[in-house]
Amino acid sequence: MKRFVSVLTVTVLLFCTGCSKKAAPAELDIAGSMELKYAEQFSVDYCENGCSVVTIGDDKFLVVPEGTAVPDDTSGMTVIQQPVENIYVAASSAMDLFDGIEKLDEVKMTSTAENGWSLPHIQDAIDSGKIKYIGKYSSPDYESLVADKCGLAIESTMIYHTPEVKEQLESFDIPVLVERSSYETHPLGRMEWIKLYGLLTGDYSSAEQLFTEKTKAFEELSVSDIPEAERKTAAFFYITSGGYVSIRKPGDYVSKMIDLAGGRYIFTADDLNIDDNALSTMNIQTETFYDIAHDADILIYNSTIDGELETADQLIEKSSILADFKAVRNGNVWCTGQNMFQQTTGAADMICDLNKVFTGTPTNTELTYLHRLE
Repeated sequence: MKRFVSVLTVTVLLFCTGCSKKAAPAELDIAGSMELKYAEQFSVDYCENGCSVVTIGDDKFLVVPEGTAVPDDTSGMTVIQQPVENIYVAASSAMDLFDGIEKLDEVKMTSTAENGWSLPHIQDAIDSGKIKYIGKYSSPDYESLVADKCGLAIESTMIYHTPEVKEQLESFDIPVLVERSSYETHPLGRMEWIKLYGLLTGDYSSAEQLFTEKTKAFEELSVSDIPEAERKTAAFFYITSGGYVSIRKPGDYVSKMIDLAGGRYIFTADDLNIDDNALSTMNIQTETFYDIAHDADILIYNSTIDGELETADQLIEKSSILADFKAVRNGNVWCTGQNMFQQTTGAADMICDLNKVFTGTPTNTELTYLHRLE
């Protein structure tokens, strides 16, 4: 049985009480929905007239195909008219997804300068002028956005700290999509946003195919039968310039990657006196890090901030107490590549890398995003 969605009805249900409902316009009858395996922070409903209704949090977007008339009733929705061209990507995690489906040519502007990227394709595009750096997300060059006829701005949730920027973009009739991939509870949920960008750029089939190919090896892993007590423990961290240890919180997606790979993240919410579902990072004293992670089976150094390490001696130079850690003594210290966080399409590969570290003794040539410190 078909579901009927009325833009006005949805808006009334969300924001009003005691108001009468209107019947749904026939042109927005829902014929189906996008199949999503892991992503929970967006959804897509397909309309019978060829349009798509994208829902992200409280925001709704109506994607109108080229050659299709915009429906009369678009109340409560931001209209995105295809073809979507001259895209401004302020959410750095989205850039690799456009590259993955070979739609980087549709991106013309970014809020991250060339030296802020670790992805060669993006660096080359900025260096050649194909993608223009137009200033930080909090103070973009509006003149460039208007002159280059920006068809869509993709922002991270950081834009909510400067709401006036979003308002200014919208005042120029630039649709603003605030992506919420960082709120996905499953690490592969972030990567599944590639399906949304495939839809927006008119090549959903390529996005779906790439996602299927990338997740195949992960879905073939067998780690559920590894008892918790037998899993190797791991700490994921880096030493800050101030001498603190920056770690991922237990609810963070990196911690979940470790669990999905068959390992056990050594920090718990009780250890850190935080909520079980706490996301992102936190700084702790080196003494606290020593007390909890001293006997961890594996140490993984996050190179994103201060560069990759090649030897254990380089690690010990950052903090001498690390020399006494079990993983350092056993030569079981690994370092991430600097592209790990920006290469969103690599989430499944990273989990597979971790699985090889937890369940075997891989060589560096067998891994994509990790290498062992000498």
